[in-house]
Amino acid sequence: MIRIYHAPRTRSIRVIWLCEELGLPYERIPVDFAASYRFSPEWMAKNPVGKVPVMEDGDLSMFESGAMVQYLLDRYGKGRLQPQAGTAEHAIYLQWSWFGEATYARPLGELVNHRRVFGKDNEIEAVVKDMKDRVWLCVQALDVSLQGKDYLLGNDFSAADIMNGYSLMLTDWLLAREYPAAVGAYWQRLKSRPAYQIAVS
Repeated sequence: MIRIYHAPRTRSIRVIWLCEELGLPYERIPVDFAASYRFSPEWMAKNPVGKVPVMEDGDLSMFESGAMVQYLLDRYGKGRLQPQAGTAEHAIYLQWSWFGEATYARPLGELVNHRRVFGKDNEIEAVVKDMKDRVWLCVQALDVSLQGKDYLLGNDFSAADIMNGYSLMLTDWLLAREYPAAVGAYWQRLKSRPAYQIAVS
């Protein structure tokens, strides 16, 4: 049984969303997101940096959401939600998957951590502006790529859309800014997927 340790708004949403899209059985295990628990020896034994998620599949334990997504696709996906490995299409799929975390989610995470450390009333304005500008540059990159397409790889939904959909969810929450046309339509398509709605419920 796949066990997903989950807290609201965390990257565990990606893993739950994927399991729902693939129809994989899993158990959702709530995590106390308070720092007192996340930095306890018990949780640090599962995730050495005190973050969420953690996923277990039998004896395997993982703590990086993007790696979890790729593992589940490769082990259980049966070719679904990603192009064939070694193809140019798969290279583009990997590019957008890693973009969703390494490039797009990074300033979002920095923004959350900045507010957690300093508090909203003590934010450093120039730092927050820089983070928001970097987020919006990623939104604009998505908008360019999505011209004339329903999803990042064309007309077919893939796990790259899950990776970036989570970052769009955070952008919606943190920036509350109207998306450009192509991204706005894309975000509506992602939000309407039953698997996404279950993942964020």
